Amino acid sequence: MALILSIETSTAICSVAIHADEELLAYKAVPINRSHAESLLPMIHHLLQDYTMQDLAAIAIAEGPGSYTGLRIGAATATGLCYTLDIPLIAINTLEAMVSQAQPFNMRGAWCCPMIDARRMEVYCLLTDGDGKIVTEAHPHIVTEDSFQELLTRQDVWFFGDGAAKCKPLLAHHKHAIFIDGISSSAQQVGALAYADFRKQQFVDINTFVPKYLKPFMSRNRVVA
Repeated sequence: MALILSIETSTAICSVAIHADEELLAYKAVPINRSHAESLLPMIHHLLQDYTMQDLAAIAIAEGPGSYTGLRIGAATATGLCYTLDIPLIAINTLEAMVSQAQPFNMRGAWCCPMIDARRMEVYCLLTDGDGKIVTEAHPHIVTEDSFQELLTRQDVWFFGDGAAKCKPLLAHHKHAIFIDGISSSAQQVGALAYADFRKQQFVDINTFVPKYLKPFMSRNRVVA
């Protein structure tokens, strides 16, 4: 039995989960207004109250895209634990995890466009076809009235995630634009996907791992690469 701890800090909801192989054992999610730093480790310790750190076979992390600060805190925590415990790190794309949550309900083969808020009128998104295969990789996208117009003339598209609200006023009138509520990035889904990578031993190097920020961090006075 492989016990995997999953960490999700990409968005304003911080979550952690424990899976034994593919079975969810424990899960906790907390809305975070400012920083994940104060909540993440206490949440991990709470979930591990029936286990020890030494019971863990691997740690999985949502690698982004998403909040720069949240991803940085999650990465530092995950790599630090992996280094201390001498266990591997598994990285799961945040947007792909969101698609995997939606796909079981996608009976009519709609394309999926998960979106994460990137401030102002920008989102991080990707596109998958009706079978869940990636058509357009994760990228930053500035939402306008022309967004996805060519695709929406011929194909139903599901929009979901905390960035989809930016698109709704501009695209909701289109008959092929379908906005789905209740789908967000979650450590529960990250952990469900991580076991397949664990079996294949598809790990990332904890010494060189960098989250998928997709663009530099913009502070008030400078750009941080």
